[in-house]
Formats: sequence, structure tokens, C-alpha cells
Amino acid sequence: MPVQTREPRADKVREVAELKELLKAGTIILTDYQGLDIKSLSSLRKKMREAGGGFRVVKNTLFAIASADTPVSALAKGLFGPTAVAYSSDPVAAAKAIQEFTKGPKTLKVKSGFVEGTVFTPEQIDALASIPPKDQLYAMIVGGLQSPITNLVGTLQSMIGQLVMTLQAVADKKAAA
Repeated sequence: MPVQTREPRADKVREVAELKELLKAGTIILTDYQGLDIKSLSSLRKKMREAGGGFRVVKNTLFAIASADTPVSALAKGLFGPTAVAYSSDPVAAAKAIQEFTKGPKTLKVKSGFVEGTVFTPEQIDALASIPPKDQLYAMIVGGLQSPITNLVGTLQSMIGQLVMTLQAVADKKAAA
């Protein structure tokens, strides 16, 4: 007897296509949102938008279908229970937004994450949140590069100042003599 296969529903096909686009983000963090009310979820979505990303509840089977044949498929193997995806192009901003939300009265559990080709554990996501944001890291690098140059300029200016004072003292001495 032939096995009948149903044509997938249009809304499910559209959802899988949207998830495939979402998975192209540099950072994916899977969370367990069980116990959160709509107000809390809306608050978290707002924090994620401010961080340049988003937060979306997904069905595990649709996530598994969307992530098939992608590097993110490693995350789909351990999916169980209610799952929501936090996504962003900036890994630190996404991890910070999740960590800030978990400090509140409502708990959100991190299941796992995928950051630029690497699967992260919940502990690694927490460690990622402790890193300063990209803008601050860039400022630290520029400051580190600028510091020796500033010191060199200060040293050269003081040496030139000493030379001018010495020449002035010689000129005064010759004028007095």
C-alpha cells in the first residue's frame, strides 16, 4: 500500500522560510520561555530590538526543518519543551539583553546558542554577556594604539621646549657679555 504524504500547509512553509532567514543572523540563542507572561515576552522583545536583534517563539519541528543542512542544525538535536529564539548580528548585545532579562523576577532559561559557527552552552552564553560591547572594544583598541603616540608627542614637545630654553639662555648669556 503506498504511503500518502500530505502537502505542507502554506503557513508552515512560510514559517520555515522565515526561520531560514532568521538563522542567517550571526547569533542564535535558544531559550525556554516557560512561565513568562505576554507582558514579559513583550518586554524581552523590546530589549532585543534595542540590541539590534529579535526574539521569537518557534515550534521545535519547524526549527529542525529550517535548520536542516545548515551549521545551526546542531542546535536542533536537543530541542524539547517550549522554545524561543533570540537572534542578533551582535553576539554580545544579544547575550547581554538575555542576561539582563534573566536578572528580573521572571526567569528565562538559556538552552544553547550558536555564535558565528560555534555552538555555545548556557555557561558560555553567560560568559559572552560579560564581554564589553563592540563599540567599547573598538574604543579600547584605539585608546591602546593612541596612547604610545600621545606619549611620544609629549616627549618630543618637552625636548623641543628644553632646546628652546637652552638656546634662549645661551642668547641671554651672549647678550649680557
